[in-house]
Amino acid sequence: MYQDILFPTDGSDGAEYALDHAIDLAGRYDATLHVLHVVADVWYPTGEPEGVDFDYTAVEQHLQDRGDRVVAAAADRAREAGVDCETEVTVGRTPHSAIADATEADVDLVVMATHGRRGLGRLLMGSVTEKVLRLSTVPVLAVRMPEE
Repeated sequence: MYQDILFPTDGSDGAEYALDHAIDLAGRYDATLHVLHVVADVWYPTGEPEGVDFDYTAVEQHLQDRGDRVVAAAADRAREAGVDCETEVTVGRTPHSAIADATEADVDLVVMATHGRRGLGRLLMGSVTEKVLRLSTVPVLAVRMPEE
């Protein structure tokens, strides 16, 4: 049923919890797990403020290095469970559009965390998962971390 499963991750506790589901499904269906981390564009939206000397390149490199560590750790867990895994860190994209675009590339399922925002926070912030649910051309399994 599933040959390629996309697991977008931000390295959060919720994503770690969702990874268990992604690994389980990939193992059951002998599917390849594609682990994706997106580093959003770090440029200041209106240009650099006057008088501010800020090294955007260093920030972007730090975020990319963190993304490399996040996908490597997820891939290690998948491989320990006997699941084939591929990793990618994408830089300079909005997370929801990068994830939605990845579903166009022969992915059968997306497994991702939802952070469970409610009320005003959800209204103002939106949700990457919610946007992916609207944009994806394949099924999306949104995994919510249990309440503690």
